[in-house]
Amino acid sequence: MELADAALRLIASKGIAALSTRALADEVGLTTGAIFRHFSSIEAVLEAVVERVESVLDATFPAETLPPLERLEAFVEARSSAVASQLGILRLVLSEQFQLALSAKGSRRLGECVEKTRAFVARCVRDAQREGSIRDDITPAEAARIVMGTIQMVAFDVGSGGARRATAAAAVLRLLKVPSPRGGRS
Repeated sequence: MELADAALRLIASKGIAALSTRALADEVGLTTGAIFRHFSSIEAVLEAVVERVESVLDATFPAETLPPLERLEAFVEARSSAVASQLGILRLVLSEQFQLALSAKGSRRLGECVEKTRAFVARCVRDAQREGSIRDDITPAEAARIVMGTIQMVAFDVGSGGARRATAAAAVLRLLKVPSPRGGRS
């Protein structure tokens, strides 16, 4: 896990092209030989990185038993925090260069992470629409794009901290909630 996190830091700060066993060894204060005791190749390091990304992202999904809006808000806050603290995750998921560096299996696994996120957000929205707490003039797929884009922007705003992430969750909910009638009109 420590080596995968170090690889994510390198990817975040210098890009996938900078990831090598030498750079990874320097990042964690080991020799390249020590790296090869843990991983047989740079491809194996990349597979460990994919596994780490899956683990971090999976940990951001709140319990399905929460009410839909609470579930969505908890997800936005958790995912924003997770990817902001591990910027390499977004760079990996969004980078065509990284997709090309991965094995076909690793690339497919990252794609599945994105699809799992879309499906989760769409399910939250659909559930909230059924109970009447989210506007119904937006499709769950459109809402998923809004939520995922907001998370990306908040994560890349590295100086924002937790307050901005909470604000982002509130903004997403304001955009999606059923508008209140103004002036008592229906």
